[in-house]
Amino acid sequence: MEDRRLVFIDISARFSKAALLLGFVVIGLLFAVPAKAQDTDSRSELKGSLNSLSTLYQSEVARLEKRQKESKALYDDGLISRVEFENGEKALADARAKVEQAAREIAAANQPAPAVALNAASILPSSNNAWSTGNSKIDNLVRHYGKLHGVDPFLVYCLMSQESSFTVGATSPKGAQGLMQLMPGTAARYGVTNPYDVAQNIMGGTRYLKDLLKLFNGRVDLALAGYNAGEGAVMKYGNTVPPYNETRNYVRLILKRYGQKQTS
Repeated sequence: MEDRRLVFIDISARFSKAALLLGFVVIGLLFAVPAKAQDTDSRSELKGSLNSLSTLYQSEVARLEKRQKESKALYDDGLISRVEFENGEKALADARAKVEQAAREIAAANQPAPAVALNAASILPSSNNAWSTGNSKIDNLVRHYGKLHGVDPFLVYCLMSQESSFTVGATSPKGAQGLMQLMPGTAARYGVTNPYDVAQNIMGGTRYLKDLLKLFNGRVDLALAGYNAGEGAVMKYGNTVPPYNETRNYVRLILKRYGQKQTS
């Protein structure tokens, strides 16, 4: 009798564990369906933005090819200098490089999303969902370019909030433009032809932030100071945050939101 009782208890325990596991699977599936639909929409928006950017770059290549063909004829006739002709060649090569870069990004965006295991952890909210600019297209681009260039998307979000409050058409009195407030020289450095284009602006700003982080050995405070005051100012003051009230407040506010302590 005692043996039967123990067998019954063991069977009941196994049944309970199986029921609990089944419950996790069902809950995971319920959460996975809307999440998958949301991810599909996000990827579609991202692909649309990248395709628009690619079309813009291709148009620029076509324009420069036409101009360079005319320049070649003028150069052959001795009507323009060699330097002017070679500058045109360089501009065309740079434009073609942008088309190739856009193609690589589109190819990366077309890769299938990795499968997510159905377990209790998979239904917990992702840290990526803890922030939002209020615009899913901008959110997706921030995540895409952050991942592409190895910069924490949340840091890009914090910087963007301080720079423009997520206003696409923002223009500062000093001439900084767009969501990440790119100065004309910085925009040109990173191939941004239209600072008010959301994808181009986020791409340029994220690449600039990446280069600043690399320049200052991962120091977030110095990278932010460089973004605000220029990397030259940070180096001028011995790789510390420059003693400008605007810059120090800028760094302090972003770090407070980002959750890191200022280290200088």
